[in-house]
This record gives sequence, structure tokens and C-alpha cells, in this order.
Amino acid sequence: MRQCLALITLFLLLTTAAPAQCVVCTKTASELDDSSAKGLNGGIIYLAAIPLVLMGTVGYIWWKQNRNISRH
Repeated sequence: MRQCLALITLFLLLTTAAPAQCVVCTKTASELDDSSAKGLNGGIIYLAAIPLVLMGTVGYIWWKQNRNISRH
């Protein structure tokens, strides 16, 4: 467990910013002013966060149930 936590922490510390938008979003963002481009990026983050939070929640519930079963 500690090794997994250390590995996750290492990965989080070593991340770098990368342009990961699709071609259409990149072209649209380049044509917008600063505040509109920030709004577009915020919307993309918002749309990406919802499925990640849902998957994390399902994974956590599965982990808790699986942990309780293995103890009995």
C-alpha cells in the first residue's frame, strides 16, 4: 500500500503541462480572446472532471466492499 501511494505521489510530482486539445478546440481557442479561451478551457476541464469523479467514486465503493469481503 505504501509503495502504491509513493508511486502515485511520484507521478503527480513529475507531471508537466501538455497541450492536449483536439485540433478543433485548438483552432477555436486561438481565435478567441483571453477570457473566452479561459472559459473554453474551463468547460473542457469541467466536462472531463465529471466522468473521472464518477469513476473514482465507483472505484472507491468497489474497493471498500472488496476490502470488507476479504477480511471475513
